[in-house]
Amino acid sequence: MLANFFIPILDDGWRFIAAFAAVTFLAALTGAAWLFWPLMVLTLWSIYFFRDPPRGVPQEDGLLIAPADGLVQMVTEAVAPSELGLGDQPLTRVSIFLSVFDVHINRAPCAGTVEVVAYRPGKFLNAAADKASEENERMAIALRRTDGRLIGCVQIAGWVARRIVCRIKAGQAITAGERFGHIRFGSRTDLYLPPGARLLVAVGQRMIGGETVMAELDPSVATPRSAIEF
Repeated sequence: MLANFFIPILDDGWRFIAAFAAVTFLAALTGAAWLFWPLMVLTLWSIYFFRDPPRGVPQEDGLLIAPADGLVQMVTEAVAPSELGLGDQPLTRVSIFLSVFDVHINRAPCAGTVEVVAYRPGKFLNAAADKASEENERMAIALRRTDGRLIGCVQIAGWVARRIVCRIKAGQAITAGERFGHIRFGSRTDLYLPPGARLLVAVGQRMIGGETVMAELDPSVATPRSAIEF
């Protein structure tokens, strides 16, 4: 029962919560009611923002799950960032926009080995803009599945988000739905689908990171494991 009321908080969020709470406490001590109540709202919002709810991760191997909470803001054909190593042919890109009220933890869309973790500095345009994928600060992650396919996922900063946090490194094995980072505050996450994947979501649909199934992979285009190992 308590789990329904007390959602875990992201470790990285406690210092922000503590800072807001300390300033709120000082405002209360000085009797500045006009300042206390706005600061109290900010303190409560920071607790809400850094929540880390548990998720029921689908276990079927041929699925790609949402790497972030938020709204599917666009689905388009686009060439993936060169650092991902996905080639120069357009792929289906699904962009999830995270508002300041969404959970901002990023999760792996599938199990695999981390092949690429590449940071690129850039602008801080509105994350909802199409050109944010090319021009904004970003962290590109490519996961190599056991069938040989690469899955690209990109953390993109927005005009409010000024800090991308990525906790994984190249060569690391990661499970589907595993937390790999977060973005502060308000941002976007792009997922690039490999050829043959069947898209299961649409623009305007709300995603639950680590739970919503975004696509099914076509096993007929998979590379046999023997071809990878030898």
